[in-house]
Amino acid sequence: MTDVTIIIGSESDKEQIAPLEDVLKSYNMSYDLRVISAHRNLEDLIAFTKTNQTRIYITAAGLSAALPGVVASLVKQPVLGIPLISGVLAGMDALMSILQLPKGVPCATMGIGKQGVLNAGHFAARMLGKN
Repeated sequence: MTDVTIIIGSESDKEQIAPLEDVLKSYNMSYDLRVISAHRNLEDLIAFTKTNQTRIYITAAGLSAALPGVVASLVKQPVLGIPLISGVLAGMDALMSILQLPKGVPCATMGIGKQGVLNAGHFAARMLGKN
């Protein structure tokens, strides 16, 4: 079983989440990175989460940031959401999308951008007792 599965919605998000991989490696955590859009590839996302075996999901998205909430609605494992910097609102729209999920769809929300990316890795390590 993988410690962490990272899901991003677009190849263009890889640059922003690159520091996360360094944090996970520093704690010797196993991880898998997937690019699956909640908007463009919903069926693939559903199928993946049904068969994936991981302890924690870390999701990152910008703009409407549907990905963290969709993943949180599909799985029982903890989900950490990272709002990425994008668009005119520079990540504030993504932050609010992740923060304001409905009752029964919990998602731990990190800060916008690089600090959130780094903290997601450190938080996952704490959750798994790795630090």
